[in-house]
Amino acid sequence: MIQYALRRLATSVIVILGVSVITFVLLHGMAGSPGRAILGVQASPGAVAAFEHEHGYDRSIAVQYLSYLGDLLHGDLGYSYKLNQSVNALVAENAGRTALLSAVALILAIGIAVPLGVFQAVKRGGIGDTVLTTLTFVAYSMPVFLLAMLLIQVFAMGLGVLPAQASQSSSAFVIFTDPRAMLLPVLTLTGVTVALFSRYQRSAALDQLAQDYITVARSKGLSMRMVLTRHLLRNACAPLVTLIGMSIPLLLAGNLVVESVFNYPGLGLLFFNALNNQDYPVLLGYTLIAATLTVLGNLVADLLVAVTDPRTRRA
Repeated sequence: MIQYALRRLATSVIVILGVSVITFVLLHGMAGSPGRAILGVQASPGAVAAFEHEHGYDRSIAVQYLSYLGDLLHGDLGYSYKLNQSVNALVAENAGRTALLSAVALILAIGIAVPLGVFQAVKRGGIGDTVLTTLTFVAYSMPVFLLAMLLIQVFAMGLGVLPAQASQSSSAFVIFTDPRAMLLPVLTLTGVTVALFSRYQRSAALDQLAQDYITVARSKGLSMRMVLTRHLLRNACAPLVTLIGMSIPLLLAGNLVVESVFNYPGLGLLFFNALNNQDYPVLLGYTLIAATLTVLGNLVADLLVAVTDPRTRRA
């Protein structure tokens, strides 16, 4: 198990380094002249040249990357000249709100998707299963921004019962202090995640219903409810562990759209604004954080699966 964990950890480090190289090169190519992008079109050529020389932007891209990598190893994500703040400070300021939004949406999605998927499996082919399958397919195929706009149209513009904009509070716990203003962003992110989780949960529950131990348990006189809660649910939820780790990119992408649509001050909105302002240090920092979270999520999922199923350690 230790060898497997070390092997997976080494692979994760290589992937993160690869992402950092690719992202750095792509952003460097998009930026053209970093000094011009930072100082603006009104800056004189002399001022741009002096700025790039002072900050090392006139050196080769390989030298610039090695310098950036050295800063990363010391925990320095760079400096945003557009916002006049370090990227570390910007991440620390906004990460809490995004993390809590993702956590609440993930917990709600699991709490809804697990019983929903099991119900669909038990009622396979019935009216309830057909209706729920149709709804989840529609929700899964629907772009996040479209779902957000539909919710705004119905609950904010139509019924007028919820605000169209998320709370602008700087508190990371705004979901609990102002739940009314945060309900639409949470519903949007939860809805997309439920659609994905419930499909996997239904398939896993169907596989378990076909196993012999279910038949044996029923033959012993156990009620269907007891069989589901004591036996099937524990085994059917195992694939969900892997799915949760793999869902981190979905949550990050969802956060980007949700925070932009609802004007919620988090990492997603920070990235969106940086994209519009050509704030490349922020873009690079966010991309590396997203890649690291994605890789770590998959690493934790792989390790948990390896603990529960030793056969996977040979992979």
